[in-house]
Amino acid sequence: MKYGFIGLGNMTTAIIKGMCKNGDFDSSYIYGYNRTKTKTTQLATSYGIQATNSIEELMAKCDIIILGVKPQILPDVLPEVKKHLQAKHMIVSIAAGKNLNYFQGYLSESTPIIRVMPNINALIGASTSCYTANEQVTEAQLRLITTLFETIGTIIEVPEHLFSIFTTIGGASPAFTYMYIDALARAAVREGIPKNMALDIAANAVLGSAKMILQSNEHPWALVDQVCSPGGTTIQGVSSLQSNHFETTIHDAVAAVTDKDRSLS
Repeated sequence: MKYGFIGLGNMTTAIIKGMCKNGDFDSSYIYGYNRTKTKTTQLATSYGIQATNSIEELMAKCDIIILGVKPQILPDVLPEVKKHLQAKHMIVSIAAGKNLNYFQGYLSESTPIIRVMPNINALIGASTSCYTANEQVTEAQLRLITTLFETIGTIIEVPEHLFSIFTTIGGASPAFTYMYIDALARAAVREGIPKNMALDIAANAVLGSAKMILQSNEHPWALVDQVCSPGGTTIQGVSSLQSNHFETTIHDAVAAVTDKDRSLS
């Protein structure tokens, strides 16, 4: 099976890197095409993938076509993809906001299509990704794609009507978390801790807290209660966050991203 990437931005680069490091994928079976040829050449040099000069060349050589271009570029790319579409092809999209019907409108109704939404943590092999597929995708093809995306983290199936919500809590939330970690660190700097030390402490505390939720089977608020001693220090901070609408602010951010994602489709 040969894999072809159209568009070689940060996310597709992370996927290619994961595939090549994993050992289950032979780089000689991974092809790339990018409008900026230097990007293709760089990846070919770094990871040993096969550079192609056009979408036509890539599709002639590959079975699984991964669309890594931005959503606004798809109307330019999809007619070219359809022109060279063959029965052997399966299409995989990682574009936000574009549903399965959108792709089938451009391509053939018989084309197997999978939507995947990874997140930026793919760059370190720690993405939380989800997928949904049309009826033309076989179980064998699903296994291929889940195996591919497991090279950059975890992947779960999510019904398409929940994709916009996943885009927020799985795709956009790393940005929110980075902001939270930076805010903790800057507050610590104000109290006298050097910035690098503060970032290290804050990031590791968040990492440990995430592991605690995943491994303890405790409700998050039960864990909050365990940290908050009566009349202690932590409850003062929790009360301050609540009085400053911490949860409402998060809810509003989730709604804003979800609404934007839905508008794209």
